[in-house]
Amino acid sequence: MARMIRLAILAFALFGALAQTTVAVTTHVVGDSTGWVVPPSDDPLFYAGWAAKQTFFIGDILLFNFSTGSQDVARVSKEAFFPCNSTNPIFLEKTGPAKITLNSTGEFYFIGTFDNNCFRGQKLAINVTTSPGPTPSPTPRTKPENFTVGDRLGWVVPPLGEIAYITWAYDKTFIVGDHLVFNFYNETDDVAVVSKEAYDSCNTSTPMELYNSSPAVIKLTRTGEHYFTSTYDYRCDLGQKLAINVTGSSTGATPPSSPGSSPSPGTAKPPSSQAPGPSTGSPVAPGPSNAAPNSRISGGYMFIVLLPMAMGFLH
Repeated sequence: MARMIRLAILAFALFGALAQTTVAVTTHVVGDSTGWVVPPSDDPLFYAGWAAKQTFFIGDILLFNFSTGSQDVARVSKEAFFPCNSTNPIFLEKTGPAKITLNSTGEFYFIGTFDNNCFRGQKLAINVTTSPGPTPSPTPRTKPENFTVGDRLGWVVPPLGEIAYITWAYDKTFIVGDHLVFNFYNETDDVAVVSKEAYDSCNTSTPMELYNSSPAVIKLTRTGEHYFTSTYDYRCDLGQKLAINVTGSSTGATPPSSPGSSPSPGTAKPPSSQAPGPSTGSPVAPGPSNAAPNSRISGGYMFIVLLPMAMGFLH
């Protein structure tokens, strides 16, 4: 009888511990006090900056605060997210505030479908993970790679404006030794390496370096921010401009080889041997941030810890 009583007490204690250590659900207020609107100054990276400070787990809730009738929120595919295509959303919430539960791991994409709100920066991309424990740091890349700017789009005046190249660079990590490959039509375009001030003002009168033969292959030789644009009339103002941040350095001597992708020495020689000086300011297109260790403990883990103690207590 005494053994049964001890077993009942122990079972009650175990289930109590499990209930208290279950992973807590977090409600993330999208945009914090700004809410879900066209961001200030139509900043295309406003919600990306907000998301970079969060850690999203299965079961968490996104709270979109907006005014019913003048805003909405649509979950869309990755393919629809970048061109702001709202014609076939996964679902559409028209009543604010809208609560959306993150019920699976992976990437989630949200946009506003009113007018040109998505093009003006009302868009959010997040990644949901399953484990609330510490996230291991990614293995640093040690070999240089080749990046084709704009991928299939190439180096042109982008149809969506500056957001196209901001989006292209956002999820990439650049290191010293990498090569940027700019594909464009000869005699109709070029690539200029410029300062941050020239980049912001689209002043291309005195570029640091100028490449006018395609494909222009530019090796990243230093850490810090790098700015590129076209010197042809109005191209920069229309969004043909790229800003990246280079972090760390590679240990490989040469970039990876693949047919048709390895840059050849002298493919795009700058007109001046002067190296671009360091620039200042916040990184424009940082790589994805790593999640900090989280203090939320799973009930399953606590059960495993307590079980041996329980067996010892019974015996």
